[in-house]
Amino acid sequence: MTLFHAAADAYSRHRPGLPDEVVHLLAGTLRGIRRPALLDLGSGTGQVPAALLPVLPQLARLDLVDADRGMLHRAGILLHPLLTGRAAAFHPVRAEEFTAPEESYRADLVTCARAFHWMDRPVVLAMADRVTAPGATLAIMGDGSLWTHRAPWTAALRELIQSYLGAERCAGPAGTYSGPNRRYEDDLAESAFCEVEEHHFPLRRVRTPDMVVGYLRSTSFARPALFGDRRPRFEAEARSLLEQHAAKEGGLVEETVFDVLLARRPGGAR
Repeated sequence: MTLFHAAADAYSRHRPGLPDEVVHLLAGTLRGIRRPALLDLGSGTGQVPAALLPVLPQLARLDLVDADRGMLHRAGILLHPLLTGRAAAFHPVRAEEFTAPEESYRADLVTCARAFHWMDRPVVLAMADRVTAPGATLAIMGDGSLWTHRAPWTAALRELIQSYLGAERCAGPAGTYSGPNRRYEDDLAESAFCEVEEHHFPLRRVRTPDMVVGYLRSTSFARPALFGDRRPRFEAEARSLLEQHAAKEGGLVEETVFDVLLARRPGGAR
């Protein structure tokens, strides 16, 4: 059973998509490539390919990798009307275990959104080196989570979660999460993809209490299974707390930054 087992519905409904600026940045990495292939790692419910397919009519193939079959099933439903005859393959394995589906396979763009921190990063980067074209781009991206976001309403929400689950951030069936022990840039510097561009896109989101409660169901730190039969009480308390803050603060505002690292081999094509 994977960490996000049974969370696919909440994930697809309540996780924010990619900002338009990020979509156009990623599309630009494939400019001039006639029939590119996209490899999406930690695909979840397919948000990255769903954003890219409409703006990349030349995209010929996409491969989605996620260990959770429920997530990939949701991704298939989302992507089906967008494929318009283009090839898509769904790989229910961890990113570390992905292998080229055929000997001639070479991805031109590898994406990993909001998932790199869960992976054995050196192993994934070595895998990407084996399955990509010489001028391929690797895009590592994300915008943090409400657990780490600094605002009065997120601090109060985090305290409520901790009152139920303990002070440490939960992750896995019975574990905790402490975050990466080094920067992604350091991982990339020791890989084949050591030429890195940084892009940062400020974002302002305004959420409703229902949106936040739905988002929590999709997370590792507040997914329903952690609360057991206390879940209804927790969600009622969370909704009440969020309503109070929304009234007092003029909405549940999240000021954040969507970060993108574009990494290539030295001298790689632009």
